[in-house]
Amino acid sequence: MRNEQILLPMLGMMVLTAVVWFVLYARRLPAMRKAGKPAQAYTTPDKAAGYLPEEISYPSNNFKNLFELPVLFYALCLYLYVTATVESADVFAAWLFLLFRVIHSAIHCTVNIVMARFMAYSAAALALWFMLGRAIWRVFQAALI
Repeated sequence: MRNEQILLPMLGMMVLTAVVWFVLYARRLPAMRKAGKPAQAYTTPDKAAGYLPEEISYPSNNFKNLFELPVLFYALCLYLYVTATVESADVFAAWLFLLFRVIHSAIHCTVNIVMARFMAYSAAALALWFMLGRAIWRVFQAALI
């Protein structure tokens, strides 16, 4: 197992974040033009919600989500990489995290079916908690030796 393999799912999360950012603006800017309000009318998300259809805010809400649990994911992957403790189970879980975050984002940015989105979110979270639990377990094992 090469330690660097944990970095690829991290890069995938960065690409996902960039894709959602582009989707956000590709939808929001035309909707703002169509609404015909001056840019200053959109000073807060609440004000924007008053002028734009609800589905226009889905990518924006998802973009915010990509800076919640994924922040822990990035930190954990870097921790595993720096400490050279990456194992195949960690890499597998990291890929699962990315897969379910892609599914979550696809749902959130389009149809926004809450229970489907929640299931994808939960599966990603479980993969992340699995990775974190393994990392903590290894620290305790090392301390006992």
